[in-house]
Amino acid sequence: MPQQTAAFLARGGEIGALMQRKDWSQSPLGGPEGWPGALKTTVGLMLAAKAQIVLFWGPAFIALYNDAYAPTIGLKHPDALGRPAAEYWSELWDDLHPLLQSVRDSGQTVFANDRPFYIERHGYPETVYFDISYSPVFDTDGSIGGVLCIVSETTGRVLGERRLRESEARFRNMADHAPVMMWVTDQKGLCTYLNRSWYEFTGQGQDEGQGLGWLEMVHPEDRAEAERIFAAAGERGEPFRLEYRLRRADGLYRWAIDAAAPRFAEDGSFLGYIGSVIDIADRFEAEQRVRDSEAHLQALSNSIDDMVWSARADGYLDYYNDRWYEFTGLPRGASDGDAWDRVIHPEDQARTWECWRNSLATGTPYRIEYRMRHRSGRYLWAMGRAQPVRDSDGRIVRWFGTCTDIQDIVDAREVLARSREELEREVNERTAKLLEAESRLRQAQKMEAVGQLTGGIAHDFNNMLAVIISGLTLMQRRLARGDTNIAPYIDGAMDGAHRAAALTERLLAFARQQPLAPQIVDANSLINGMSELLLRALGEPIRVEMVRAAGLWRTHVDPNQLENALINLAVNARDAMPGGGRLTIETANAFIDDAYGAEHEVQPGQYVLIAVTDTGDGMTPEVLARAFDPFFTTKGVGRGTGLGLSQVFGFVRQSGGHVKIYSEPGHGTCVKIYLPRHYGDALPYQRRSEAKPGQVARPGEVVLVVEDEERVRRFSVEALRELGYTVVEAASGLEALSLIEAGCRPSLMFTDVVMPEMTGRQLADKAQTLLPGLKVLYTTGYTRNAVVHNGVLDPGTHFLQKPFGLDALAAKVRETLDGDA
Repeated sequence: MPQQTAAFLARGGEIGALMQRKDWSQSPLGGPEGWPGALKTTVGLMLAAKAQIVLFWGPAFIALYNDAYAPTIGLKHPDALGRPAAEYWSELWDDLHPLLQSVRDSGQTVFANDRPFYIERHGYPETVYFDISYSPVFDTDGSIGGVLCIVSETTGRVLGERRLRESEARFRNMADHAPVMMWVTDQKGLCTYLNRSWYEFTGQGQDEGQGLGWLEMVHPEDRAEAERIFAAAGERGEPFRLEYRLRRADGLYRWAIDAAAPRFAEDGSFLGYIGSVIDIADRFEAEQRVRDSEAHLQALSNSIDDMVWSARADGYLDYYNDRWYEFTGLPRGASDGDAWDRVIHPEDQARTWECWRNSLATGTPYRIEYRMRHRSGRYLWAMGRAQPVRDSDGRIVRWFGTCTDIQDIVDAREVLARSREELEREVNERTAKLLEAESRLRQAQKMEAVGQLTGGIAHDFNNMLAVIISGLTLMQRRLARGDTNIAPYIDGAMDGAHRAAALTERLLAFARQQPLAPQIVDANSLINGMSELLLRALGEPIRVEMVRAAGLWRTHVDPNQLENALINLAVNARDAMPGGGRLTIETANAFIDDAYGAEHEVQPGQYVLIAVTDTGDGMTPEVLARAFDPFFTTKGVGRGTGLGLSQVFGFVRQSGGHVKIYSEPGHGTCVKIYLPRHYGDALPYQRRSEAKPGQVARPGEVVLVVEDEERVRRFSVEALRELGYTVVEAASGLEALSLIEAGCRPSLMFTDVVMPEMTGRQLADKAQTLLPGLKVLYTTGYTRNAVVHNGVLDPGTHFLQKPFGLDALAAKVRETLDGDA
C-alpha cells in the first residue's frame, strides 16, 4: 500500500491496522489509496475519535467504523467492514435505510435519543437503544458522499429505567392494597406518596397530602411534637415512631401510631423515609379500660376475706391483697417474686413448688393444701388455688389465685378420717376391679377393630392376588405351549392389580396419608362441572338436583379428591335407592361454634358446606355408629369394599374439615361435608381439559430416570421409551449427578423420592443447581416428608403415586413438561 494511504490509517487503532491489512479487491470502494480526499479525511478523523462512529459511504452505503463502534455490532465485525450496509444490517434495513437515505436526500442531520433498533449482533434477535446523530458528509464537489453516524448505546439505561418504573408501579399497587396507611418522603422530608388507605381514612384529595400537607390532618395539640420528632429523625437519618391523633374523614380524631424507616442509596446517601400509620384508637381505649379494670380489681380483692394474689405468666408473683399482709405480718413487697415460700412450712415447700411449676408448664389450674406461718408464728393449714387467664389466641398472660385458711376444716377432717378408712379401702378395691374390667373391655374392642381392619385388607388383597397369580400362571402355561391367546388373562391380572392399587389409595385416604394437592376451589363450579359425570354414574332412575348457594365462600382443598368423595357418596346413595329416587347436592356457607367444635373435635370457625342427601333406605342407629369403620358394609358380597365412607372421612379430616351423617330408616340419609373457608383473592381452580390421545413425546425430549429398585426402573425406562422418549437411567442420586456433570441434559428428571444416601428431593435441589429450570417429576409408594408435608404436596411439585400404569405415566410426564412449575 502506498505510504500516503497508510498515513491517514496509521493512528486508527485496531480498525486502522485491519484496514491496512485488508484485501480491498472485493469491496465496492476499492483500496484506500484510491479513495476520495473527503473520504480519507473523514475516515482519519473517525478512526482517531473515542466516540462510537460508523460512516456509510456512497449510494450503496459502504460501512466503515472505528474501534469504539465495533463492539456495538457484535459478531458482524469484522466482516461488515467495507461492505454495503444492506448485507450486514439486513434485519433492520427497512428501518435504517430510510434514515440514511433521508440524510443523503435532504442534507439535514437526523437526531434522536433512546431510539430503538432491532438487531441480531450476538446470534439472536434483540431490541437495543441508541442516542443517534446522522449527519451528511460532503465530497469535494459539494455533493453528499456519505452519512456520518455518531451513536451512543443507551440500552442498559433504558432497560434500567423501565425496570425502575415497573418496580415503582408494583410498589404502588402493593401499597394501595395494604391494610394500613403507607407513605414515602424524599430526603428533604417532603411527602411524595400516600397510599389509597390514607386518602380513604382522612378524606384528603390526591394532592392535599403531598409535601407537608399530611400534617393538616394531625390534631392541633399534637402537630408541633409530631413535626419536631419527624424533623429530628430526618436530620440523623434514623428510624422513628410517634403517636398522635389523626382526623378521620368524618371529622373524628383517632389515635394512631406513625412508624418509619430510612431509605438509603447504594452509596449510603439518605433518600428519605418509608412509613406506615396504624389506627390504634381501639387499643388506646382498651388500655384505658384495662387500667380502670385493674383499679376495680384491686378494690374488689381487698374486700374479700380470702388472701388474693396474682402472678405473671412466668410465675412471678407481683400482687397481694391486704388480707395476705394481715395474715402473714410481712411488709409490702417482702413476698414478691419467689419470696412467698418463706411463709410455707419447710416440710411442704418441695411439693408446693412441684405443684406450682407443673401448673406453669401445663397451664392446668393450681390447687394444693399446705401449712402457712401466721403472724403469730403458728403454722395453719391453708388451701392455695389459682386459675390461668388466657388471651384470644389461648396463651396464658396471668394467674389469679387465693389462699384460704382451712385449719378448722382440717381439724374436722382428722376426726372423720379414722371412721372413713374401712369404707375407703372397700371403695378402692371395687374401683380397682372396675378399672381392670374397663381396661380389658377397651383392649378387646381395640383388638376387634384391628382384626376387622386387617381381616378386610387380607380378604380383599387375597382375592386380588388370586386373580393376578392365576392369570400369570395360565399365561405361563399357554406361552410355554406356544399359545399366544392370553389376552383374557392379561386383562384379568391388570384388573386385579388396578383394584389392589385402588384399595391401597383408599387405605391411605382413610389413614390420612394420601398426598394432597390443594387448590382454591369454588364448590359451586366444581359440582356444576360434575353434572354429566354424576348422571352417567347414577343412571336414569335417580333424579339429581343441585342447590347452589349464592355468594358461596371458597375453600382450599384437593379438587380431584373432593370429586372422588362426592362420587363415592353419590354411588352409596344410588345403592340405597334400588327403585330410584332423588339425590340432592346442596352448598352453603356454615359456621361451627365452640360447643359443636368441642363435641366433635373440630376447629370452630367458618366453613363451606356440601350436603349430599338421598331418599333411600336410611340407616339404623347401629349401622350409623359404624358407618365410617373401614371394611364395614351392609351391601351384599361383591357390591362394596366398605372403604367408601372411610375414604371420605379420611380425606375430609386430612383437609382440616369435618364430616357428619344424619340418617333415619325409611327416610334417607344426608352426609354433610364441612371444608375450611379460604381467605384470599386468588383465582379458583379450573378443571383442565383432558389430554388428547397420541400427545406423548416430542422430538428431542430426554427423560432421566432415577430409581434404586431395578425392576421398577426397568419398567419405567421401557414404558417411557414405548411413549417415544429418549431415556437415560441411573440407579442412585449420585449416579444421576455424575451423568449431568458429564454433559447429560435431560428435559425431565423422573425420580423416586425414597432412596439410599440421597432422597429424590435432595437430588432435585442439586440437579437444578447444575441445570436451572430442570423439570422434576417425583414418584414413590409412600410419601414420607420429602415432597409432602402434613399430607400436602409442596407448592409447584409434580408427583405420581406408585403403582402407576402407562397411561397415567404418559399424562403426568406430558403435564410436567408442558407446565410452568
